[in-house]
Amino acid sequence: MSLVVEDLKKTSLYDFHENNGAKFVPFAGYSMPVQYKNGVISEHLHTRSKAGFFDVSHMGQIKIWSKNNEKEKLIQELERLMPCDLYNLKENRQTYSLLTNSNGGVIDDLMIANKNLYFQLVVNASQKMFDYQHLKENISQDFSIELEENKSLLAIQGPQSEDILASINSNIKTMKFMDSIDISLADIDCSISRSGYTGEDGFEISVHNKNVLQLVEILFKKSELLPIGLGARDSLRLEAGLCLYGNDLTSDITPVEANLNWVIHKRRRNQSSSNIKFLGNTEILNQLEKGPFYLRIGLLPVEKAPMRTGSIIYLDNEGETEIGIVTSGGFSPTLNKPISMGRIQSEYLEDLEKVYVKVRDKILPAIITKLPFIKTKYKI
Repeated sequence: MSLVVEDLKKTSLYDFHENNGAKFVPFAGYSMPVQYKNGVISEHLHTRSKAGFFDVSHMGQIKIWSKNNEKEKLIQELERLMPCDLYNLKENRQTYSLLTNSNGGVIDDLMIANKNLYFQLVVNASQKMFDYQHLKENISQDFSIELEENKSLLAIQGPQSEDILASINSNIKTMKFMDSIDISLADIDCSISRSGYTGEDGFEISVHNKNVLQLVEILFKKSELLPIGLGARDSLRLEAGLCLYGNDLTSDITPVEANLNWVIHKRRRNQSSSNIKFLGNTEILNQLEKGPFYLRIGLLPVEKAPMRTGSIIYLDNEGETEIGIVTSGGFSPTLNKPISMGRIQSEYLEDLEKVYVKVRDKILPAIITKLPFIKTKYKI
């Protein structure tokens, strides 16, 4: 049953979006801006050339800490649930990781930051309650887990993002990609990471709900910052070759099938008896060694028609041999043409350059290409 408008949650910036001409859509139980008056393509290109502002407060912010200051034990508990190396994650740094299930599938993808006395997770909106319960059920009662619904999450993305924030606090300029620090912006306490979901240099800002509107008003003074909706957020992440949970990642898709081998950190691949195993490790490490049945790839449609989620991929233009499915697809404003990602049976990939995709009643060609579709601009 779909949610009626009254059932949808609103972020603390709902009125701000409404005042800026947002068009709203239901998303993960929230009423979220999908675009503003200038439209998706304009918002997308503005983020690539200048800077875009995203309200991503619907996402989950989860804080986990030890009641007895036993951080090493906390790391052990967390490493049973995800394949990252938290022992070697330095303080005030974060990493991209995944919660995996016993079959090796992905429960959710997330960011996890080492904040010295605790770990901070940012998880997907659609999965945050499931993630929270999963953590509660799989981490012992020696540790506290809090879903911080009293905080908002903002993203500033694009080449001018550093200058916009540095004009408020110059210490921003010292941050590198994947740094995560606590800092004051105009006397407002914030937690900021240098990261994002666009492929651009950018920042994500966690701030208390009571202070978020004040901060936003400061951010929009004397800058070319524009608010950006979910429509452009999706096209930006697709150009950057980034996965969308529910499409490119699911509980039935392993990290290896998603072409995310790099998230399984080197230390976690060692399966000696002294090393902690993570959920689904047998299947995931087996796929690392022998190769997966499916693999995520990039697709460039030869013609103008977009190849969207759910479209079937064939080996031949007659549509006789089905070899995969499109998981994400749409129009790329930067490249001015359609782009897609999909899953293909890996046995066909060697020397395969072209596939065929069913779009409505036609079977159209697409070229297999490397990801990402555009060059990323992270400040390494």
